[in-house]
Amino acid sequence: MQKNYFDRVHKWGISWDIGALLILLAIPVTISTYFNAWPPLKVLGEILLTLIPLYWITAVAEVIIYVPMLGAGGTYLSFVTGNLSNLKIPCGLAAMENAKVKANTEEGEVVSTIAIGVSSITTTVIIAVGVLAFSPVLPYITGEGSAFEPAFNQVLPALFGALAASYFAKHWKLVPLPVIVGVIALVFAPTLGVGILMFITIFAAIAGVLILYKLKWL
Repeated sequence: MQKNYFDRVHKWGISWDIGALLILLAIPVTISTYFNAWPPLKVLGEILLTLIPLYWITAVAEVIIYVPMLGAGGTYLSFVTGNLSNLKIPCGLAAMENAKVKANTEEGEVVSTIAIGVSSITTTVIIAVGVLAFSPVLPYITGEGSAFEPAFNQVLPALFGALAASYFAKHWKLVPLPVIVGVIALVFAPTLGVGILMFITIFAAIAGVLILYKLKWL
């Protein structure tokens, strides 16, 4: 039964991921075909050579980090619907924590998939309502000079800070080394990309766990 479930999850997950990718690529192709305005291949190649190195590390890091956290079903849903870091990841982790189940278990797989699926539907509905209701006043709230602008600039740090606080409290022994290494990396390279910083802190966290395990402090 378990094998059959995961076979179906991977089958439909791969199908929807490929379908989403084709739809994303079809939009610029359709626009370029309709207006007969194609970007020069030389210019496109130069841009891709500049952008790809910036994003491939992040792409690889996200797969390595997020799959063990969300499970197969939750991962496929997250990568198809997007908005992983500031919505799907916190939602999946919070649901598993509230249900008192662990990731990489059958229970965690089910809870994570359901939570991310519900969050995707809820997000779509809320965005639709928000666009219709707040589009007339949104520029005045988020625009430059607005009294609320600083708050909107800190939404993502606040979200991750709240999410991390509970894990830091539970696993405080594992926190200092990756945090210190991350801070040092940013001090010497303030413009360091998120993907590279994630790799650095991940390896620091793994090294910290191994050291604590060898010292029998875990």
